[in-house]
Amino acid sequence: MEMEQLLSMGFPYELAAQALAATGGKSTLKATEWILHHHKPPSSSTMPSSNPTNPNPNPNPNPNANPNPSPSPSSSGRPFQPKLDRFFHFHSKPPSIDSPPSPTPTTSAPPPPPPHPIEHDDAPYDDVSAPSPPLSKRPKLSIPPSKSANKPFNSHQLLSERMRPRTLDDVVGQDHLLGPNSLLRSAIESDRLPSIVLWGPPGTGKTSIAKAILNSSPKPSSYRFVSLSAVTCGVKDVREVVDEARKARNNNASGFGNKGKRTVLFVDEVHRFNKSQQDSFLPIIEDGSIVFMGATTENPSFHLITPLLSRCRVLVLHPLKPHHLALLLRRAVDDSVHGLNGSVGIPVRVDEEAVEFISANCDGDARVALNALEISATTAAARVSREAASTQSESENAAVAVVNVEDAKEALQCKHLAYDKAGEEHYNLISALHKSMRGSDGDAAIYWLARMLEGGEEPLYIARRLIRFASEDVGLADPLALNQAVACYQACHFLGMPECNVILAQCVAYLALAPKSISVYRAMEAAQKVVRDSVGQNEGVPLHLRNAPTKLMKEIGYGKGYIYTPDNPDATQSYLPLSLQGLKFLDWPKNDGSNR
Repeated sequence: MEMEQLLSMGFPYELAAQALAATGGKSTLKATEWILHHHKPPSSSTMPSSNPTNPNPNPNPNPNANPNPSPSPSSSGRPFQPKLDRFFHFHSKPPSIDSPPSPTPTTSAPPPPPPHPIEHDDAPYDDVSAPSPPLSKRPKLSIPPSKSANKPFNSHQLLSERMRPRTLDDVVGQDHLLGPNSLLRSAIESDRLPSIVLWGPPGTGKTSIAKAILNSSPKPSSYRFVSLSAVTCGVKDVREVVDEARKARNNNASGFGNKGKRTVLFVDEVHRFNKSQQDSFLPIIEDGSIVFMGATTENPSFHLITPLLSRCRVLVLHPLKPHHLALLLRRAVDDSVHGLNGSVGIPVRVDEEAVEFISANCDGDARVALNALEISATTAAARVSREAASTQSESENAAVAVVNVEDAKEALQCKHLAYDKAGEEHYNLISALHKSMRGSDGDAAIYWLARMLEGGEEPLYIARRLIRFASEDVGLADPLALNQAVACYQACHFLGMPECNVILAQCVAYLALAPKSISVYRAMEAAQKVVRDSVGQNEGVPLHLRNAPTKLMKEIGYGKGYIYTPDNPDATQSYLPLSLQGLKFLDWPKNDGSNR
């Protein structure tokens, strides 16, 4: 297994065998580092060339080796690629082999790297955007030069990924977290990174901030950044990261140069881990093996265990404002390396009206805004190409793609609404609807109803909440409100969306404008409190209130003394147990008619 991984990296078979023999043959990582530290890489004159016209495309990278070595991928056509990042892209379950792989033609493409875990041992985060002027509200950090400043442009990445901030000074918005004297700024300046959980809506910068924190550290080389996703990883992957983290910090692997390095473990969508999986983080955070950084779009109070929250600081991110999104869009237009010009292929100019339209219709999501801008630019570039082909008056290279507001509308299709039918925004909106009706504000109530329906909420869920409201908040002030709410539920069940929208609106308006009374609600709460708080066993039903269907029950006093009120409307008798005589639960009616 280890031999196959070394050969897939492009090492000669003999060199891989020497490395495995020197390191015990149980760790591909140790063998790779042994090669990097004990074997002199080939000079540029002996490196393989991708040029098909090169007469010697596969020179022997080890001229001092046996002139008749065993067949190896390097000598059979596979190029030697000593790129450090490639050495840490491991498959979680590589296939087992019994013999060295057969030679592969030079035209075969290298296998794609697996999605996790990806470790950046010495270099900061690679996917960076061109540096931009720092925000005036934030102090400028002293940052060493990045090794990824000259990274080749990758046009296959989305614009939102290419424009990801490299340092905290590049992050737009979230000034409450990144301003002077903030927790993150102070921790970075003192080189004491804390374990944190970043909670916020999609596209607000959770992943960007986590990766920018490491790059903004005064000593980025003293940290290792490992990124996992709770969608595809499990406890086994976490254990592997922890083992490597402890080796890096304790320098168990002699001579690897990782002494004292701390591992920053970033876990995206951490709320998808179950309780036992989240428990696995507790001891390694406690003993300092890792610096934990989690990102979640769900409320940590409901989805993360209390012990994990006790060891981490929860940082809340807010949706970006339209002027923040406009700044990001203009930055993408002006960036000549990672911006629009590189992905579209021709110069791009964006109308200010298009920038404002996208910024105002993305609901604070930077990812949606940047990707919409890229689609708009692609549409504009295609239009220029068609015009140039039809007129044949100008070459395509001399044209400029102008993104207008119509291109932006075509890219977005409809306004982006941040709504999750089972998440935080679901409960926020139903709470706003309920409180607006309680406050008798029909306009606000209908607005929140429209927000929920446009977000895709199930109409029957809203109708069920209206039935509850009809008794809880309207109650005896207008007993017909309950009939209205039940009829609304039945009509929504018969019609469904979109026809039932006006039925819901009618019921919402009725309940909002109806008189309010919470007498029944308070009476039920008070009665339940008395039942729960009673000392000892609850008192039995008085004998005169008990039914006496048999002779024996009559003889022992069941029903004795009961007054039949239809025959004696003026008679008085008690109905509560003896210990609760005179206690009132229902306060109804009141003279002012409000009955609040």
